Amino acid sequence: MKQLRIGVLAGLFVVAGVLSWAGARLWDSLGTLPSVPLAAPIVLAVIAVVLTATALSLRSRLRAQRERRPDAKGVDPLMAARAVVFGQASALVAALVSGIYGGTGVYLLSHLDIPSRRDQAFYAGFSVLAGLAVIIAAFFLERVCKLPEGPEDDNHNKHGAAPAGPV
Repeated sequence: MKQLRIGVLAGLFVVAGVLSWAGARLWDSLGTLPSVPLAAPIVLAVIAVVLTATALSLRSRLRAQRERRPDAKGVDPLMAARAVVFGQASALVAALVSGIYGGTGVYLLSHLDIPSRRDQAFYAGFSVLAGLAVIIAAFFLERVCKLPEGPEDDNHNKHGAAPAGPV
């Protein structure tokens, strides 16, 4: 499984932001710009909390397992892999959604004199912050679930294949 890359997430955020900003300008010139829902930052914040809680739970269970505590519950590798996939998917979606709301928020900054647009700009800003929290939580979860490098990793190159030559 490949790790999350900040460059991919940043690129997704920027592209979505630029397209959203241009779309908001066009949409507002043709009619009424759709509003940023109040639920957007709330849902993103809930996802960040769930990812963080999952990471903290897995971290404590893995620590107890490493310390060989008698009451330690083991961590199923498939469950840990699913948690990492959920975190990665959440980070990708959060980068996209944050870019969309960020681009819309940048457009709305030129209309802060209108109270409804000011509220929409705040919601968009909070959505970007909550999306950033999702991304940070996903990186934390990925770090918690990362397997430690062992001696068998020294015999494999970065593509996972054994080195060529006599054994």
